[in-house]
Amino acid sequence: MKKIIHLLLALSFLAFAYLNLNDPDAPIWVLGYGAAALLFALAVFGRADRRISGWYAVAMAVWMLTLSRGMIDWFRMGMPSITGTMQAHEPHIEVVREFLGLLIAVLALVWLTITTPRESRMGR
Repeated sequence: MKKIIHLLLALSFLAFAYLNLNDPDAPIWVLGYGAAALLFALAVFGRADRRISGWYAVAMAVWMLTLSRGMIDWFRMGMPSITGTMQAHEPHIEVVREFLGLLIAVLALVWLTITTPRESRMGR
């Protein structure tokens, strides 16, 4: 069952990377989500390394926290809709979507880290 979840998460993060190809800052988002997809793909084949997924979760969390000011502003605005259109016409739409995408990645990577046995190491 865990391998199926790993596969679904790998495919989800691959889709996230694909959806960011048209973003103005595409390289950083494609790399960020692509690396998460790779870590879950490695887990499908029993090649997960909890040190790498743990440190990557921390890096993604730090990145997410850099967007926290935009999230606070969004809350202060009364949390207006971010789903009206796929185009981000309002600045808060982009920030909130990016923050929430990173939150999903962080939570998934923390789960991967916690559920990967200590003995699991890449290269073994």
